[in-house]
Amino acid sequence: MDEPKLPDKESPREVDDEKMVDEAFQQLLECYLSSPHRKKTDIITKAFNFARQAHKGVRRLSGEPYIMHPIAVAYIASKEMGLGSTSICSALLHDVVEDTDYTVEDIETIFGSKVAQIVNGLTKISGGIFGDQASAQAENFKKLLLTMSDDIRVILIKICDRLHNMRTLSSQPANKQYKIAGETLYIYAPLANRLGLNKIKNELEDLSFRYEHPEAYEAIKMKLARTDSTRQALFEEFTKPIAEALDRLGINYEIKGRVKSPYSIWTKMRNKHITFDEVFDILAVRIIFKPNNKEEEINDCFKIYVAINKIYKSHPDRMRDWVNHPKANGYQALHVTLMSKMGQWVEVQIRSQRMDEIAEQGFAAHWKYKEGDKIGEDEGELNDWLSTIKEILDDPQPDAMDFLDTIKLNLFASEIFVFTPKGEIKTMPAGCTALDFAFQIHTFIGSHCIGAKVNHKLVPLSHKLQSGDQVEVLTSKSQHVDASWINFASTAKAKAKIQAILRRDIREIQKTGENMLKEFLEKNGLDLSTSNIDRLCVFHDIKQPADFFYAIGNKTIILSEKDADELLEKNNTQTSKWRKLVPFLDKKKAKPKEESAVQEDKNTEELLVVGKDFNRKKPFYINNSNVRRLIFATCCRTIPGDDSVGFIDNKGHIEIHNRACSVANKLKSSFGNRIIDVKWDMKRQMLFEATIQLTGIDRLGLLNDLTHVISEQLNVNMKKLVISCEQGIFDGTIELSVHDREDVILIMDSLKDIEGIEEIKQIQ
Repeated sequence: MDEPKLPDKESPREVDDEKMVDEAFQQLLECYLSSPHRKKTDIITKAFNFARQAHKGVRRLSGEPYIMHPIAVAYIASKEMGLGSTSICSALLHDVVEDTDYTVEDIETIFGSKVAQIVNGLTKISGGIFGDQASAQAENFKKLLLTMSDDIRVILIKICDRLHNMRTLSSQPANKQYKIAGETLYIYAPLANRLGLNKIKNELEDLSFRYEHPEAYEAIKMKLARTDSTRQALFEEFTKPIAEALDRLGINYEIKGRVKSPYSIWTKMRNKHITFDEVFDILAVRIIFKPNNKEEEINDCFKIYVAINKIYKSHPDRMRDWVNHPKANGYQALHVTLMSKMGQWVEVQIRSQRMDEIAEQGFAAHWKYKEGDKIGEDEGELNDWLSTIKEILDDPQPDAMDFLDTIKLNLFASEIFVFTPKGEIKTMPAGCTALDFAFQIHTFIGSHCIGAKVNHKLVPLSHKLQSGDQVEVLTSKSQHVDASWINFASTAKAKAKIQAILRRDIREIQKTGENMLKEFLEKNGLDLSTSNIDRLCVFHDIKQPADFFYAIGNKTIILSEKDADELLEKNNTQTSKWRKLVPFLDKKKAKPKEESAVQEDKNTEELLVVGKDFNRKKPFYINNSNVRRLIFATCCRTIPGDDSVGFIDNKGHIEIHNRACSVANKLKSSFGNRIIDVKWDMKRQMLFEATIQLTGIDRLGLLNDLTHVISEQLNVNMKKLVISCEQGIFDGTIELSVHDREDVILIMDSLKDIEGIEEIKQIQ
């Protein structure tokens, strides 16, 4: 009789893994049990066990068991967003359908339709509306938004998923880091901001910044650490008299200091062209109070505001009342900037505990104390925003990049408040026009808008609105959407509707043109065949049949006997076999085309072409031998030493961008699989173009000092120098030939020492 077979003994690593997983899940359960939600631990445990079994034996790039990722996502959903059991189960199961053999139907059978719907929204897809050459990322994002329209928890869990991926991004190769970080900065951080997830938005931005610009990130972190004691002294001295005043009022409060995030500091330094030491609002003070009752909440905000205004002088233009007029993402607070005794401006944010919670957790905080997992229906601003997203999705852009741009337009951060003629308040993005407002009211009103009255004064459609404006839209039935409108429409809704109407009009004109062509051909005894259409396109030098139909329908092409003769002569040539080989082209026209094609081949034959065996995970080194075979994008003019990134275009050529370039961020968000990490390995033997802009106070001899420093002291060649002066203030640009980024920094640092120069920046 054979001895019974003993089960295989688990390895020490497997034992440690099991212990780590159990501890992580226990931490998740404890977090959920401490929340106000109903305690549905059975369904959460069931989802955990199901996901654990489904992902068994799979590890992440970091080496830890894969199940640790879904647990971490569920923990973020519970701890940092305050979501309930349905969301936690969906987070635990969010990768099961994508990565295993289980289907959405299996999830629905075991966990119900609501969890299955959320998991389905979180599952990536292939193919889609953009075609075979499409951006799968844009298609995935479209599906997320479609499902989000029915259940906002889809996008909330996706943000949790993205946050954990960003926290563990160090295990990914550099090209994946740039792709994920760029996509996060372009789409997910603005999305988190739009949903009021301020804390998560800041972390997503900082993590993206850390991986895209590691040196700049570390430099700012070091400067923050070095100046921490100074800020702490300022905070204590500034808040001491405030605390005494609030104590006298008998208010239940706490005062916190908030330090500006590294990404926000870096962005301000770049946009304002200032140094770290010139960023004045690194420190902000938050006064968070507990009102005696909800009715007194707003009154208490202003009571605190009056009290601190008696201590410090406030900045007249820096008062923001987000209490009476909350931001579109639900944010409420009273902001005031005060002058401290140390001569520094300090922003003070006054908010109740409820406002503070909404500021950190966004719309999720609205549901935190509701019964069970039921999503509230009373978040008017959120529902308005979701309905706008849905309208855009009903008629999406055919191009992936345009689609992402249109959606991103709707993720505006700053708002203004505009009034209707009846006094109703509308929240609009800053920089919007009267045309945007018209489309915001209704598509019909927007499409028939001829102008507007702003504060009872007649203005054109392109007029930019200001906060507090009262707007009356003027319409006419004879008015129709014009193609030029797209140039001054700024909101996603207006742009999407204008483009949709224009596309519809184009389709109607094309259909009319096609019918006109059919009648013309029948009249001449010819068929509306593909070959006849193609021949006429060649005859009129038009590439696409659709463009040819449009030209006929638009009457820019008038069909005549010449067209009929062209087709009849062409058809007659088909009877002779030997003449099939001779293209029926005018010799005078054919020659330039051949020459241009040869010329194009000469221009492109030397460009580097990426083959199938090219390893996209490894860095691509730009050196003296291959630099001329690459395409340097004109949108950002990157030079050696810059944080740069590569993009493989449709022809397999490598296009070089600056990592901070807005076009590069779009490419990372839409075509992440074509992004490659590039490193510079130049030997300072080649020169690159760099442009520096200068502003300052004009004086005699300033130009001489400039040229002396650049040409004689630094021995740098100036290609072009343009200086203009008006009322004692000069503005100028200098085009230079430099080896790398170090040259530019040296030149800028040297020019800063010249008397009269107030601001200097590089134009990219």
